[in-house]
Amino acid sequence: MAQVKSSELIYDWNRIHPASLRPSGHVLLNDETLRDGLQSPSVRDPSIEEKIAILHLMEALGIDSLDLGLPGAGPRACQHTEALAREMVQHKMKIRANCAARTHQNDIRPIAEIVERTGLKIEAATFLGSSPIRRYTEGWSDDFLLKTTEAAVKYAVSLGLDVMYVTEDTTRCDPEMIRRLYTAAIGCGARAIVVCDTAGHATPMGTFALVRFVVEEVVKPCGEKVRVDWHGHCDRGLGIANSIAALVAGADCVHATALGIGERVGNTQMDQMLVNLRLMGVAPWADRDLTKLKEYCQAVSKATGVSVPANYPVVGEDAFRTATGVHAAALIKAYKKNDVELANLVYSGVPSHLFGLEQIIDVGPMSGKSNILFWLERRGIQGSEEVVERIYRCAKASDHTLSEAEILACLEEAEER
Repeated sequence: MAQVKSSELIYDWNRIHPASLRPSGHVLLNDETLRDGLQSPSVRDPSIEEKIAILHLMEALGIDSLDLGLPGAGPRACQHTEALAREMVQHKMKIRANCAARTHQNDIRPIAEIVERTGLKIEAATFLGSSPIRRYTEGWSDDFLLKTTEAAVKYAVSLGLDVMYVTEDTTRCDPEMIRRLYTAAIGCGARAIVVCDTAGHATPMGTFALVRFVVEEVVKPCGEKVRVDWHGHCDRGLGIANSIAALVAGADCVHATALGIGERVGNTQMDQMLVNLRLMGVAPWADRDLTKLKEYCQAVSKATGVSVPANYPVVGEDAFRTATGVHAAALIKAYKKNDVELANLVYSGVPSHLFGLEQIIDVGPMSGKSNILFWLERRGIQGSEEVVERIYRCAKASDHTLSEAEILACLEEAEER
């Protein structure tokens, strides 16, 4: 039988859509792991050596930019931010830098000072609450917000900084205030604006409506070239869906963190954004080498103390692992056709080889004898009928997937008989 391409054996409904439902243009990714990701009350702030190692993995994955930190938060934050900046200069990294700052001079000035000391160009991400609920709680007037915005952006520009203007809680803000704040920031020199789902309130439909409003009612009429970023949280479990909706609506860049770490339930997951953009064939990610994706996630996990759930997409222990007889049988048949891609797709919507990983067949209560034969064969072990039967009986009597030690113990018992 002639060899058939695996892609020809899949009817892909994901591609049966009008062009308007697909991100257009070049999608950018901004990594917030080392700033917003560290706002989780459960994480450990990594050492500078750990942060530098993570920075290099971001560079290896081709991530466009990262938030180095909030240097105005204190001496440690400032020291770490500057060390990362120096590392970028020393290694002539392609990844670009930005720093978070509240909208007052004490936060903005340290960014300019780090730029002066290191020579690295750093964008100032100045943020300010915007929604009616925040304004009411804080006692802020509309006039206060506008004057604060104008003063912060003008000050940052006067120091020679590029400005990314961020409105917190944009997804619960009224249209008129959104228009006024972004228009004021752009008028004072901001050339990037960030639409934020700070409280994790948005749905994909709401995200699309909001970003489209910002693009059509603010950016296009202003006459300037302004980058539109989306920054989302996962309180409703919609981080990835909202980020894709934002891109479809016209956003240029998505902010995300490794493993989705961050305040409350966290941010959009950077690793899952990379996977989805790669599989969707979105430029420039369609041909990007993402084989270091698991290493990136493991480095962040180890540095912050955030564990990776076994069932976490792509990089979790169980992502490409099965012990179910029917599933394993299909995988084994694919392997026997000498077709790794076929094996990676027959029971998985994500081809593991694109991320430097492979399918794993284990032995457990739901396994058939084909699992056992394959497991032994992969390890160069000759499995007699008695050996296979003993392992099979052990697996069926077990309440869990057998460990390698348990299977080898069965093997030894059979050989002793």
